[in-house]
Amino acid sequence: MTKQQILDLYFLDARHKLIEVAAFLDRMERAEGTADFRLKAFRTALAKLDGKGKAKAKKVLLAFSDPTSKPISVATTKGAVGAYRP
Repeated sequence: MTKQQILDLYFLDARHKLIEVAAFLDRMERAEGTADFRLKAFRTALAKLDGKGKAKAKKVLLAFSDPTSKPISVATTKGAVGAYRP
């Protein structure tokens, strides 16, 4: 596909998602209390979008992923939380 075709097909959806991310960050900044590891991972992932480098999706996914390679013996939770908890 050409850049023009990609823009025609995906621009509005990407714009919508970007506005949703901005609204999420606005809500976080207005909220009381302390953020946890998820917001730190989110901000790390956002930083991966800067610049013209390739493989942005991979870099964003890795920002949320567990970097360890050794398996744990027992799970400490029952559900996923979307980001690695150090």
